[in-house]
Amino acid sequence: MTDEPTLGEVVRRFEDRLTDVRDDIHQLGQRLDEKVDRQVYELKHEALATRVAALETLREKDAEKLVATRRWLIGAVVIPLVAVLMPVIILLVQGAST
Repeated sequence: MTDEPTLGEVVRRFEDRLTDVRDDIHQLGQRLDEKVDRQVYELKHEALATRVAALETLREKDAEKLVATRRWLIGAVVIPLVAVLMPVIILLVQGAST
């Protein structure tokens, strides 16, 4: 009979197990509170996808503006400048060769 636990020891072991189960349930409750609902996740994902699409559209518009600005710069500044300087250069070259 020495191998059998006393009633007090059985109660103590049972209370220990009950405490462990309560702690486990409490931890599970905390983990469930931290979990994101699937609908909330999907909404956030859709909002992010919409935002990325808007940013890509803005980037494409900015690239088009940059190309238009370069074309304007070439057409309004470089070509007239070359047109003015070319006759001067030609006259200088002809004058130096005579």
